[in-house]
Amino acid sequence: MARKVLIVEDDSNIAELLHLYLEKEGFETAVAGDGGKGVEMFRSFRPDLVLLDIMLPVMDGWSVLKKIRENDKTPVIMLTAKGETQDKVAGLEGGADDYIVKPFEMKEVLARIHAVLRRFGGDESGAGEKKLSFDKLVINLDSYELLVDGRRVDTPPKELELLYHLAASPNRVFTRNQLLDEVWGFDYFGDSRTVDVHIKRLREKLEGVSPQWSLKTVWGVGYKFEVVSGS
Repeated sequence: MARKVLIVEDDSNIAELLHLYLEKEGFETAVAGDGGKGVEMFRSFRPDLVLLDIMLPVMDGWSVLKKIRENDKTPVIMLTAKGETQDKVAGLEGGADDYIVKPFEMKEVLARIHAVLRRFGGDESGAGEKKLSFDKLVINLDSYELLVDGRRVDTPPKELELLYHLAASPNRVFTRNQLLDEVWGFDYFGDSRTVDVHIKRLREKLEGVSPQWSLKTVWGVGYKFEVVSGS
């Protein structure tokens, strides 16, 4: 039976995009354009998960979340243009299960939906966990999370995918063109400087964290995720 996702979003373009993408991925969806309708549809549709925008007419997302949490533990992922830490903390303390900041990539939304449903025991598509662990570093592509020395570090999806791709093959050297093709995909028309920029940003997050691994430049060739032998 298809898992059911309720989308509560007043931007019709975003709502339609989420609806089409999730239906294509095998979910059954329903869409509510305001908070009041969202509460009504939550009761009638009985979703397995809710994607809930914060800035909504009639009733805002916080109020909808509060209504849901009065007597239900259905997982809720908040969608919002607000990226400030205090908003994330407020959302999670208010009972949200995850938080996605707009603009987002659809595959990140899907990964987070699967991760949250797995935590609630309601997702069977999680065969083959995409999670790598090293000293003071966890790269989790299922939930799109990067943990550095125990702290969650906000990382754009492409940076995380690039790091995962390198770290999944420790000590293997990748050319820039290989990384463009394998991480960005054949439909990406960029140049090799895109890879350099993403590597630079990753280094700013990871420099000096552990002596057991590092992002290395192989001059004239490309990059590798170097792991010290025996670590």
